[in-house]
Amino acid sequence: MKVRIFDTTLRDGEQTPGVALAPEQKLNIAKKLDALGVDAIEAGFPIISDGEKQGIKMVVNTNLRAEICGLARTDKKDIDAAIDCGLKYIHTFIATSDIHLKYKLKLTREQVLEKAIEAVEYGKSRGLQVEFSAEDATRTDREFLKKVFSQVAKAGADRIDIPDTVGYSTPAYIAEITKDAIQASKLPISVHCHNDFGLAVANSISGIQAGAQCAHVTINGIGERAGNASLEELVMALQCLQFDKKFETNINTKLLYETSRYVSSVVGVHVQPNKAIVGENAFGHESGIHTHGVLSNPLTYEPISPELVGRTRWFQVGKHAGAHGVSAMLEEYGIQPTKEQTREILERIKKIGDQGKHVTDVELLAIAGEVMQQPSLKRLVHLTGFSVSTGIGNMPYAFVKLNIEGKDFIGTDYGVGPVDASINAIQKITGEIAKVRIKDYKLDSISGGSDALCEVTIKVEDVYGNLASAKSIGEDIVITSVQAMIDGINRIMLKKILKQKNLGN
Repeated sequence: MKVRIFDTTLRDGEQTPGVALAPEQKLNIAKKLDALGVDAIEAGFPIISDGEKQGIKMVVNTNLRAEICGLARTDKKDIDAAIDCGLKYIHTFIATSDIHLKYKLKLTREQVLEKAIEAVEYGKSRGLQVEFSAEDATRTDREFLKKVFSQVAKAGADRIDIPDTVGYSTPAYIAEITKDAIQASKLPISVHCHNDFGLAVANSISGIQAGAQCAHVTINGIGERAGNASLEELVMALQCLQFDKKFETNINTKLLYETSRYVSSVVGVHVQPNKAIVGENAFGHESGIHTHGVLSNPLTYEPISPELVGRTRWFQVGKHAGAHGVSAMLEEYGIQPTKEQTREILERIKKIGDQGKHVTDVELLAIAGEVMQQPSLKRLVHLTGFSVSTGIGNMPYAFVKLNIEGKDFIGTDYGVGPVDASINAIQKITGEIAKVRIKDYKLDSISGGSDALCEVTIKVEDVYGNLASAKSIGEDIVITSVQAMIDGINRIMLKKILKQKNLGN
């Protein structure tokens, strides 16, 4: 069975507190969604602003493969606003639960039903495809909900959507009302689930198993409050888990991670490390037991191959690490210590881990170099001088002095902020000497208060397309960023030099 993927990142996802997208950003995300293979894109809510209309028009006029939809209340002015954007497909809604009727709409059930029918009829009279949503369906009286679905179907609706507006449903209940909707309307059914109790994907799957043909989702599960059903989690669950019937989507799963990262960077909402499928830790391993199993057969501790979603697995050394994991990480650099050397390297790593410290790849190589008495396995780049100046009316200016393989280099540059100036100064040196430049920068706050800690993750790339990332934690954003940058440069240079050395042998 083919499941239709209706992506509402640009509408419900944008309703995430603190998120606002400019028209160009909407268009760029829409292009990514289209390349990913979604069937429908809810481009926005036309009535809310001129900028929203502009963004929707840009998406409509790009002639994407996906169907483009706009949200509209059951009001003619909302539907007209959608038509003005060039939309041929609307998603119109009105609340049907008694709590919404009494406290928000202040309407009777009969009045709500009348407005729903009128909106559907008006949309159809204007030549639109109409998908009707009964907002807060899962808290709506069940018999009234069936009546609403039956009547809007008779009015000409093309699709029915069941919104679990406050994530209040259970998988069992949403299956029941999905069957109700199918029986009452005889139309294709969508489910639109929110994640307030962490059940959005489970509820969506249950609705699909009960006969729904479409799921409303967002990239990374972003959305109001706890968010929406996550596109990447739903798609991979449908594709990989065992069900009574086979489910398929049009999603190119190899683009899931790339799309997740892109949307996260544009909207400014970071993906939690332990998030399924696209979280940084989803295919990361430290435990010795797990690492040993994965190296023997990845399926021992990975339900799917990371390459299936555009990922690669990675190993972390630390207090939980084992000899197999350490050996595998060193093997990436072409280093093969003896069993005795591996044991000593592991002991040193565990001592660092017991102090609550994180062991980077660069530190691992330095430890291996000491144990194996190979001076070449050390930091190639050292920060020997650094200062940054800022002031009102003056662009921040940074001075950096680096020692690269025993030679001193000086770089100075400006930037839009002290971090930008510092990284620009480093890149001025490494771009010329090591052919390494920054590809991605991410800043996270990991504690609050006056002594707050920040976490900086940097990804660097050389001219050969090799990538390396590094992470640093500290109280000062500028210093922490510089440290992460230096670690990333060390990692990529060491990997490149050691590989060249081994190829030469």
